[in-house]
Amino acid sequence: MAQVVALLDFEDDRVGVSFPDFPGCTTVGRNAEDAVAKAAQVLAFHIEGLAEDGPLPEPRTLAELRRDSQFKADARDAVVVFVPFAPPARAVRINVTIEETLLERIDRAAEAVGETRSGFLAHAARARIGEEASISPRNKREKHRSVGARSAQRAARVRR
Repeated sequence: MAQVVALLDFEDDRVGVSFPDFPGCTTVGRNAEDAVAKAAQVLAFHIEGLAEDGPLPEPRTLAELRRDSQFKADARDAVVVFVPFAPPARAVRINVTIEETLLERIDRAAEAVGETRSGFLAHAARARIGEEASISPRNKREKHRSVGARSAQRAARVRR
């Protein structure tokens, strides 16, 4: 598993995280350990979305980033950490046994939200495992509002 460079910004009672190679991918935690754990989840979710749109950007090494003047400026008051990075794997066909009435309910629910059966089940599995529990759309909006000032500024600069 590869690792991606992230920047931790300590502000008051929270720690903001941003990724130089994945603009707009940010999160916040109560402390460094919490922030890094959330960063791994948010990065996985972000990469999954990017993968649906096309090829992923190739994350740069720390040595490559250190030659980037913008990274030098952003990292000046931040702590550099490495977050595990696993590109999305290819989909695998499986055969499962499930109660018929439950399958009908799954199909109706998937259709109601415009997903395939497979997509619906994968989404439900991720939620159950906990990968998406902390990054639901509502929580994601709240987190982006509360990200530390430097992390938010860094993300805004990249969007311009």
